[in-house]
Amino acid sequence: MILSDRDIREYIKQGRISFDPMPDLDKQLSGASLDMTLANEFRVFQHATTPYIDINRPETFADITKKVVIPDGCPFILHPNEFILGIIRESIKLPKDLSVRIDGKSSLGRLGIVVHSTAGHVNPGHEGALTLEISNIGMMPVTLYPGMNICQLVFQRLTSPAAVGYTERKTSKYAFQRSPGESKIFTESKKKQRGQKCPSPKKPRSRKKTKK
Repeated sequence: MILSDRDIREYIKQGRISFDPMPDLDKQLSGASLDMTLANEFRVFQHATTPYIDINRPETFADITKKVVIPDGCPFILHPNEFILGIIRESIKLPKDLSVRIDGKSSLGRLGIVVHSTAGHVNPGHEGALTLEISNIGMMPVTLYPGMNICQLVFQRLTSPAAVGYTERKTSKYAFQRSPGESKIFTESKKKQRGQKCPSPKKPRSRKKTKK
């Protein structure tokens, strides 16, 4: 079940959903979603100096991104086919009976701006700001300004509260974030996989020359 604007206001009033800083509900609340604003910090991938990323080798994750901080009133220019990490300004705390879906904004989508590539689901019990996987699939560079409405949250009520909230799980990798979080997928790989020697690719067989 998706919460309406009335439900969202009531959950916030009761303290079941909390934000820091508190969004302006009169401007950011729609019929069944709540707009979130863009923070000043971004992480830009260092593709010019990083040869590749091996998800089973933590050492290949070192320095894969560079932190960029944009002052208020100044734009971050996102070029076509560019992919960056951003984060919303508001830190959110969810109860165990609510999950959240991150959706883009229609006006930005019409410019080719996508705010999440796959991670659009926020688990119940989450606490912290939400990292955005922002890309420009359009044909033109687009300016993004800190403080602008960048995405919207849709709140979904569970049939029953989760037994274990996101921040209570030992395997949670992205709780309590306040800045864009890089991928920690390497923590999921097994040590055997990390140390395993893989066969080198075989050289193609040379064709024998046939006598005419």
